[in-house]
Amino acid sequence: MASPLSLKSAINQPSGDSVFSDWNQDDSTPCHWTGISCMNVTGNPDPRVVGIAITGKNLRGYIPSELGTLIYLRRLNLHGNNFYGSLPVQLFNATSLHSIFLYGNNLSGSLPPSVCNLPRLQNLDLSNNSLTGSLPEDLKNCKQLQRLILANNKLSGQIPAGIWPQLDNLVQLDLSSNEFNGSIPNDIGELKSLSSTLNLSFNHLSGRIPKSLGNLQATVSFDLRSNNLSGEIPQTGSFANQGPTAFLNNALLCGFPLQKPCKVSTESSPASQGSTQDSGNGQKRGLSSGLIILISLADAFGVAFIGLIIVYVYWKKKDDSNGCSCTGKTKLGGNEKSHICALCSCITGFKNEESEGEDLEKASRGKGEGELVAIDKNFSFELDELLRASAYVLGKSGLGIVYKVVLGNGIPVAVRRLGEGEEQRYKEFVAEVQAIGKVKHPNVVRLRAYYWAADEKLLISDFISNGNLANALRGRSGQPSTSLSWPTRLRIAKGTAKGLAYLHECSPRKFVHGDIKPSNILLNNEFQAHISDFGLNRLISITGSNPSSSGGFIGGALPYMNSSQTDRTNNYRAPEARVSGNRPNQKWDVYSFGVVLLELLTGKSPELPTTSTSLEIPDIVTWVRKGFEEEKPLSDMVDPMLLQEVHAKKEVLAAFHVALACTEADPEVRPRMKTVSENLDRVGT
Repeated sequence: MASPLSLKSAINQPSGDSVFSDWNQDDSTPCHWTGISCMNVTGNPDPRVVGIAITGKNLRGYIPSELGTLIYLRRLNLHGNNFYGSLPVQLFNATSLHSIFLYGNNLSGSLPPSVCNLPRLQNLDLSNNSLTGSLPEDLKNCKQLQRLILANNKLSGQIPAGIWPQLDNLVQLDLSSNEFNGSIPNDIGELKSLSSTLNLSFNHLSGRIPKSLGNLQATVSFDLRSNNLSGEIPQTGSFANQGPTAFLNNALLCGFPLQKPCKVSTESSPASQGSTQDSGNGQKRGLSSGLIILISLADAFGVAFIGLIIVYVYWKKKDDSNGCSCTGKTKLGGNEKSHICALCSCITGFKNEESEGEDLEKASRGKGEGELVAIDKNFSFELDELLRASAYVLGKSGLGIVYKVVLGNGIPVAVRRLGEGEEQRYKEFVAEVQAIGKVKHPNVVRLRAYYWAADEKLLISDFISNGNLANALRGRSGQPSTSLSWPTRLRIAKGTAKGLAYLHECSPRKFVHGDIKPSNILLNNEFQAHISDFGLNRLISITGSNPSSSGGFIGGALPYMNSSQTDRTNNYRAPEARVSGNRPNQKWDVYSFGVVLLELLTGKSPELPTTSTSLEIPDIVTWVRKGFEEEKPLSDMVDPMLLQEVHAKKEVLAAFHVALACTEADPEVRPRMKTVSENLDRVGT
């Protein structure tokens, strides 16, 4: 049996001794050596070496050609060392290889065309080395290749055309930080399986961006930064899902999403030619184009101003007669039918009705005695009714104590007590509550009313009857739940994504939630998701309250009891959100949603994704990425509760890809929640 001892011999650094301390040539089998994986192979009585993984040990040496004699070797992972020299062509005689991870070394020379002699090659990551030369056209023979990552090398020349239509399985392409020049090949747009990233940044590419890239899947994130690209950015297909960062540092690029409009050329137009001829003859046949534009703008402004005056007078009269105004405010006591003045249609199926709540003029009444204000005029009850009702503690956190209160008409509501707080910021508090109250979406908990007094602040919202996702996944005892089938989990994920997309895109404030986690995703009896607790951090900041220090509550309240469910919120937060001083943004929510989706898929808590004691696997994101990198079977990562649902395998895999896109370390690479929602909607349909 071929032995991997050649690797030990190729190391010329003393620090390698400890790594190979148990590599003994007198052993009958290498299968118990550190970094060696073996398995039984059909037709052979003895286990064979199928994996070599020695990473991050700063080993200095060369990659021996003898590794090519390990004909059953499937994975070679030597990243994060200091291997030098070129890739030996004999390595590609190990025809079972499907994953080569040699990134983070000091390899030089060119990329051997014979790399595609490996018929099963799926993952090739040679990034962060010193490879030179051009990209071989023989790459088109890597028919099974899924990830090609050659970033941070010294590769040069043009990116050849003719390769990309042949790579039917490629999901990620990263050629960034090299020295490629010329134009982007049109046929890169024919990478039908590409679903992760297309990274061509930090090269010397020039010319226009091919419109064909718009044919790539909507989940693909472009990165074309720091090149010499020019012209207008296409607006078709997947281009609509890209942010401005994808196109930065291309001085001659223009158009959306860059804040640089393209200049309209009129040199070849007949009108322009006529104007040129007139000026050449010294004749003036009319006003100059600039003067005509100024006159047109002045006329338009005048008409618009008169129109505004007419509209203002009309709606002022309507307001005075207790009607509905298109400001979205309804006079208290008005008896006319409410009028919906605007719909938010930026996401299909999402509607944003203007709130019929109290006018902000009430904020000028001062800070006297307490007042219960209904934001939704169709939802009314008296303060005495609230005070007399029985109340049950649902939970307690830094955002206040939450009670379930059953009103006299039998309708349950959730009442959150914010505590005492400051009186000086009443107007600011009302403005914020009104903005939250305008959010109306089936996957977002609805705020119905609020109460303000000098010694008490309450928020009254819909009561969602079936607990939260944290308890649904792990139960109140912390044990895994057996009740969540794959269709149920997919329904929860889709509903949460729609609710978040609405908050980001269609809500009046374009809200950032900032604290997405399973305990903030409430479920009804049909397991429809309802996002809760958005906007509360801002209200706590305004009131300056300390909910945990408050004493009793409304009549019949139970004493506070600690919840058995402890949220480890830091594991749901994006890497940049863990740095103090950074302001929340919507990409934080995208990351948090991705972690929740991984939890739904794996059934594992984010802080304890596996029973392994390895310190190299600190969280669920790292664990799942490592699993995909090493091409582990899907059954090793998915929740065992779902293994019986064989028909859902493709759907589960598609959802994994969505979650991995959401949890990219670079926030600019993460998709918008609108895109995430649309991609999830396609799963299972």
